[in-house]
Amino acid sequence: MPADEHAPRLAVAFHSGFGHTAVLADAVADGARAAGAEVGLLAVDALTEQDWRTLDEADAIVFGTPTYMGNVSAAFQAFTERTGRRCQEGTWRDKLAAGFTNSGAKSGDKVATLMSLAVFAAQHHMNWVSLGLVAGWNSSAGSADDLNRLGFFLGAGAQTDVDAGPDAVHPSDRRTCRHLGARVARVAAQFAAGRRITSAVSDPAAASVPVR
Repeated sequence: MPADEHAPRLAVAFHSGFGHTAVLADAVADGARAAGAEVGLLAVDALTEQDWRTLDEADAIVFGTPTYMGNVSAAFQAFTERTGRRCQEGTWRDKLAAGFTNSGAKSGDKVATLMSLAVFAAQHHMNWVSLGLVAGWNSSAGSADDLNRLGFFLGAGAQTDVDAGPDAVHPSDRRTCRHLGARVARVAAQFAAGRRITSAVSDPAAASVPVR
């Protein structure tokens, strides 16, 4: 089937120290694809020139990093510092942004990492998309299998034992990240549709485009 010319373009830009965050990045990408987006999965510690073009051309970028010492990883921070020129030139202005993170502890100060990602997006004049889920596992009827089992709202937070491999990433955390990817893809599609309508209204040559 031919690609949908109106499909939102989404990039998942992540660093993974021990493989856990990479599993979550795959889940974000799967959710976005299921929601109709074209997805580029990019490891920020090994970006090519084409990868940078993918970021620059994306409608939305979802940032992912492990939480180390209450903040983003050093490799992810190095990536952010490489975007300084883009920040000054507004290359990513008005794109959508969202974030996810993993740590060994259930809290692990992950909210500080998510806040760091949101501030990074704000410095690029991007529009932040929250997780959009109520907290799970917060009542006697709840369980660790609930979506958003750790109760984060700014982005997706996951927990994996530090002595466990990538296969041990909790199924609920994978599904929560899949939800995040789908949510960002849907919002990106809405933004793109709005821009097309705005263009049709402001451009007389596009008057044949129906506006409802």
